[in-house]
Amino acid sequence: MLRYLTAGESHGRALVVVVEGMPAGLLVTAEDIQRGLARRRLGYGRGPRMRFELDEVTLLGGVRHGRTLGSPVAIEIANTEWPKWEQEMSPAPGLPSKVLTQPRPGHADLSGMLKYGLADARDVLERASARETAARVAAGTLAKLLLWQIGVDVLSHVVQLGPERVTGGELPTMGDLERIDRSPVRCADPEAEARMVAAVKAAAKDGDSLGGVAEVVAYGVPVGLGSHVHWDRKLDALLAQALMSIQAVKAVEIGDGLELPSLRGSEAHDAIRIAVPDPAGPGATDAGRLGGGYVRETHRAGGIEGGISTGSTIVARASMKPLATLNRPTLETVDVVTKESTVSFKERTDVTAVPAMGVVAETMVALVLVAEALRKFGGDSVEEFRRNRRGYLDSLGQTPSAAAVLPGDG
Repeated sequence: MLRYLTAGESHGRALVVVVEGMPAGLLVTAEDIQRGLARRRLGYGRGPRMRFELDEVTLLGGVRHGRTLGSPVAIEIANTEWPKWEQEMSPAPGLPSKVLTQPRPGHADLSGMLKYGLADARDVLERASARETAARVAAGTLAKLLLWQIGVDVLSHVVQLGPERVTGGELPTMGDLERIDRSPVRCADPEAEARMVAAVKAAAKDGDSLGGVAEVVAYGVPVGLGSHVHWDRKLDALLAQALMSIQAVKAVEIGDGLELPSLRGSEAHDAIRIAVPDPAGPGATDAGRLGGGYVRETHRAGGIEGGISTGSTIVARASMKPLATLNRPTLETVDVVTKESTVSFKERTDVTAVPAMGVVAETMVALVLVAEALRKFGGDSVEEFRRNRRGYLDSLGQTPSAAAVLPGDG
């Protein structure tokens, strides 16, 4: 079973993540994780902190000579700005230089202060901050590397930023990812990208913030991940929880979930067909191989039916609200000490973090998929994991030549 736990505060000495359940023999380096974290800092509309705060990655345990050992993997992401915050965030006994008593509407500040009996909003916001997602991205790098070993790839792109949306178009593929990451808003559509950038500029001019929607697409997911037998085993439910756990995400959609209620049943589902043989070689299409010889040519269900992956491309979307911290605070709040009406305090903030949220959403989908793949296929080593996956595809009536071939497959 794969599980992970993060620790650390936004301006603390470091973030730490421990990942348990990774099989032995996975090739990974600190540089792999740093590349993933660099993608999280992308996006037009990010604040100056993305330039100041670099991610110094140290592999503390579970990796030797570039390979996982099968033991828990411990990763530290040091805060390069720690000297500026050492006194304010020191774990030693003492007092802060400033107590934050004007909680921000839309943030965890007030609810957390009341829940835990705290008098300083910083005691809440430091852990509630989306900076915590850097630790998740570190764990997600391991997940993506392991998924690649069984032919699964995950990407994300922004489909809405503020009022501007992508209209139509095909799902981007892994071949588009480099171009998406070069986009200032991580959008695959150049025309929509220009409108999104203009919307960010307008919000920045007003000292305001924007939300948006990121779409995550997973290719190569075999049929049979997840289960219909219990509520907490359903793949779409697991994905929804994982995506909703991202800071500021307020809605999750699987496939065409929001549109489906307006359709008739005859229009709302993905027809099942036999895979068409590939004229370039033996066997069937990739989707057919992964789905037991059956294909779905549409993605209305997002690649999941009854809580089980169908072998089709998985599509999920996460909707992020505008950030609660504004560059020109105007949101009315109450000082928890004086009880007087005031405006919320200001921290360093972004105009929008939707492009970065897409990278985090990518991470969360990868972590769910790899956990369910390990549950399905098992294996204490990467080679055993791959071998079990090949055996499963063979059991669906597919010869080794018809299964998706990966490096090292025989």
